[in-house]
Amino acid sequence: MRSTWGSWGENPITAVRWQKPKVSNQVDPRVVANPEQARNLLAAVSYVGGYRRARGRRLVGLFAAMYFGGLRSAEAIGLVETDLNLPEQGWGSALLHRTRPSVGKQWTDSGETHDDRGLKNRPVEDVRRVPIPPHLVCAFREHLATFGTADDGRLFFSEKGSVIPSSPYYRVWQEARLLALPPSAAASPLASRPYDLRHSPLSTWLNAGVDPTEVAERAGNSVEVLLTRYAKCLDGRQDVANRRIKDLLREYE
Repeated sequence: MRSTWGSWGENPITAVRWQKPKVSNQVDPRVVANPEQARNLLAAVSYVGGYRRARGRRLVGLFAAMYFGGLRSAEAIGLVETDLNLPEQGWGSALLHRTRPSVGKQWTDSGETHDDRGLKNRPVEDVRRVPIPPHLVCAFREHLATFGTADDGRLFFSEKGSVIPSSPYYRVWQEARLLALPPSAAASPLASRPYDLRHSPLSTWLNAGVDPTEVAERAGNSVEVLLTRYAKCLDGRQDVANRRIKDLLREYE
């Protein structure tokens, strides 16, 4: 009987050599907002929706945590008041040990849309202390004074007190972009997702010459992952290094 594959006698597909294309995990510099753009975006969030329902106002602190503190969205959503040190002046701190990622009801034991987990890529009981700048301290204090907390102490919650789903805060962010950015920037990848807010402080800290080990600790990443992801966002790093080496050598002259 004649072979199904004709005279070849074997499946021709097996002769094809193909490798899955590599996916870049580096941050696209085009999504990173500068400080002025980020502040305009945060201000625009407060104008989204009516004043009474406060669709945008109740999320300003959440987005501020991602921009000023470099928190992941799931880390910010999991913040509770007792984990915060918010002095009247100066820097404060947040003890991160809980995340509330959105995974869908079918994937949680509680039947809620958000899981309740420890920190990403860390042991369940691990805690990460993150210094938070005065701007974020003020944002948190204002949020608590205006909205209080949910029954379990969470800072950020829906009108009904539940964990904020990802789709509503994504929609608020998209509306804020249209308010804050000129049409050309709004049509670009600039801060197109709320998570892009986290890229801004991490790249800014690195460009400012902050020790990568310190930045990695605040971000909850390894130094290797941090520098790989933000390699395309680092401007002038060689100049910073050259100045530091020059200053160091000058001390021994």
